Amino acid sequence: MTRVLFVITAADRWTLNDGTPHPSGYWAEEVAVPHRTFSEAGWDITVATPGGKAPTLDRLSIGIAGGMPWKRREVERYLDSIADVLATPEPLDAVDADDFDLVFYPGGHGPMEDLAYNKISGALLSHRLTSGRPLALLCHAPAAILAATAPDGTSPFAGRRMTGLSNREELLNRFARKAPWLLEDKLKELGVDYSKARLPLRPYVVVDGNLYTGQNPQSSADLAQRLVADIGATQSSR
Repeated sequence: MTRVLFVITAADRWTLNDGTPHPSGYWAEEVAVPHRTFSEAGWDITVATPGGKAPTLDRLSIGIAGGMPWKRREVERYLDSIADVLATPEPLDAVDADDFDLVFYPGGHGPMEDLAYNKISGALLSHRLTSGRPLALLCHAPAAILAATAPDGTSPFAGRRMTGLSNREELLNRFARKAPWLLEDKLKELGVDYSKARLPLRPYVVVDGNLYTGQNPQSSADLAQRLVADIGATQSSR
């Protein structure tokens, strides 16, 4: 059976540049849609967070910012169905990424607060990238690569083709004008070969070898389906 390590932020806020905490966490669609896609494919999913802390849902993601009402209701129903799983995640330092066929990071502003600085996650990402085995990060989750370093102190992701939430999309949030930094800027500073869709809030997925990234919540389904297709094809050819 295909095994997935689903790494979710444990942060419940994003600290802005004036020191104020903006309530945050994980983005509903980015957890619900990939989790459901992987589950329906028959994959076994292990949820992990820093410290094993139950992740916090960003309430904005089930409001108008989360899309059409029917879509938000569907996402909420699915999250309710896996509430027990989300309430009891594994501590990130207690799992071995080598035991999993896929490591998947959903987003939300939470990763900007914790995973971007988490050394355990950074080491996991560095090892996973160099292992050649599938690694996927969605929307804000590429912020986690800021904590990854190569032995020479550079980013192991430098030169890799990636996407993530664009500056233009981030600044649609008024509170983001007080952001300490923007994801697109940071990825470029690391030397990532960053690209994005021509229009904001449209699905966009980038695949570079074993590294899969999706730009925004709207990319959740496309990214998850691409992973199922590619990993399934690889396993069936063995």
